[in-house]
Amino acid sequence: MADVKQFIFFDFEMLCSNKGMPFEDMEAIRLGAVKYNIETEDIEFFDHYIQPTKRESLSRFCKELTGINDTDLVGASNFKNVFEDFLTWIGGIKKSRFFSWSTSDLSRLKIDAAKHEISLATIKKIEQRYVDFQEIFTKRVSENNVSVENGLALYNLQFEGKKHNPMYDAYNTLRIYLSFLNEPVQSDFIMIKQFILEEVPQNIKEMNATLRTTIQKDLHI
Repeated sequence: MADVKQFIFFDFEMLCSNKGMPFEDMEAIRLGAVKYNIETEDIEFFDHYIQPTKRESLSRFCKELTGINDTDLVGASNFKNVFEDFLTWIGGIKKSRFFSWSTSDLSRLKIDAAKHEISLATIKKIEQRYVDFQEIFTKRVSENNVSVENGLALYNLQFEGKKHNPMYDAYNTLRIYLSFLNEPVQSDFIMIKQFILEEVPQNIKEMNATLRTTIQKDLHI
């Protein structure tokens, strides 16, 4: 596999209903993404509405949840064309690693790609380079599944951009990832508080002593 040159964080908004809807029918109606150049740290953005195959009016629930209105989808391209634009914007699957906040986005990509007869080999290449960052974050830092907004809060960060916009969801997921990657001590502090101690001393020597005592008590029990 080629050396990774860039990270691609992506997020879908989908058809939805408060009356229940099979996931297979929850077609993508917006794709947002950010591209992070590992060497230069430059960030590029992608945001496209998608015309679903079922051209029905969005429910009030879906409009409120996604922030998308019927007028936003007028004239929007179908999934296949938006995905082709997405691939062009990426500029090379083999040099990319793909991330999202839960596997639902990858599942959406696979289902809609199959519906629009997009090359299975192309989707397979993305899947081979895909990381469910929420799963990693839950196992390594937060203990429980948290929202992007709550993940940011663990690093004392505020959500940037417009909520319900998948491009900004992707961007803020990138921000969590960079904090996780570049602030390992802070990540450990969060992990210790979430998994082991309710109160974490900010002094590392005190923290180590407290951890030692706690672990010894656990072993004794």
